[in-house]
Amino acid sequence: MFLPNTLYTPTALNAAMAASVQKEQSLQRSAAPQDNLLARSVSGFVAHAPTEKKIALYSRDYYLACGVGGILACGLTHTAVTPLDVVKCNMQTAPTKYTGIFQGFRTIVTEQGARGLFKGWVPTALGYSAQGACKFGFYEFFKKYYSDLAGPEYAARYQNLIYVAGSASAEFIADIALCPFEAVKVKVQTVPGWARGFGDGLPKFVAEGGVGGLWKGVVPLWGRQIPYTIMKFAAFENVVQGLYKYVVPKPREECSKGEQLGVSFAAGYIAGVLCAVVSHPADNLVSKLNSTKGVSVGEIVSEMGWMNLFTRGLPLRIVMIGTLTGLQWGIYDAFKVFVGLPTTGAKVEPVEEK
Repeated sequence: MFLPNTLYTPTALNAAMAASVQKEQSLQRSAAPQDNLLARSVSGFVAHAPTEKKIALYSRDYYLACGVGGILACGLTHTAVTPLDVVKCNMQTAPTKYTGIFQGFRTIVTEQGARGLFKGWVPTALGYSAQGACKFGFYEFFKKYYSDLAGPEYAARYQNLIYVAGSASAEFIADIALCPFEAVKVKVQTVPGWARGFGDGLPKFVAEGGVGGLWKGVVPLWGRQIPYTIMKFAAFENVVQGLYKYVVPKPREECSKGEQLGVSFAAGYIAGVLCAVVSHPADNLVSKLNSTKGVSVGEIVSEMGWMNLFTRGLPLRIVMIGTLTGLQWGIYDAFKVFVGLPTTGAKVEPVEEK
């Protein structure tokens, strides 16, 4: 078939090729704005991608985190030592039957089986979790609050008063949360056959003594726990300072997080021994009040005598509370480190008011 020579002559071919190149360049220019728009969009997305949020010191999230740390510190440790607590409470309420630590363990296992050593673990876990949240969370809050009221100079000069006021205020609230659980726990642990646990013990306790009966022991509980907590926090803060000053061979700022947590445990254990001695008389009163219906504080003191009030069950409580307090401070500070906060007692920069 005959084709016009204008379609295959060199001039025609060059013109066709030029038109094709011009068309391709035009398409690239039209696509460029879209490519740039896409690039800017991706770049903007990456630049504004969410980053890990850091907890600001003394913010609401800071105090909530401290409360969660307190739940873990107190709830886990008190539940773990339930067998020791069962023996201690029985030694306090029935000293003629439970004459010693090991004899107490044998008697309970013989009469009730190994399960008897774990009676009351549910109210223990619930009660001390609630108490731990209030104790640690409110301590951090009140310590900052009272420091701000005093001002930097007086807060540094009278730091022990800040520790005492902050811990006492926190424990006052914490014991209101703990008291109902503690009342049921002691009754379950010390009165054989009264209830299997918290589920049937709580309604039975309310039926016998009314709702108000759950807080019957709150005043002696304050008498036990407030001195205990003052010693727990004030002694801990001072022991931490002393360990870094006289024992640890390098400044605190140069210690690893693991080393700082070791200091927290050691300081907590020392503070715990002091706590046990200071709060033990009130602990005996609380156990007697919750296990014996209708008895008064005066009657308990008259029956036990002052010497027994201070010493009955004390060796076991020193072991239990010393270990407990050391572990609590270790767990609490470990959780603070986990969420990016400094350990307790570490120097931190003050927050500027906005």
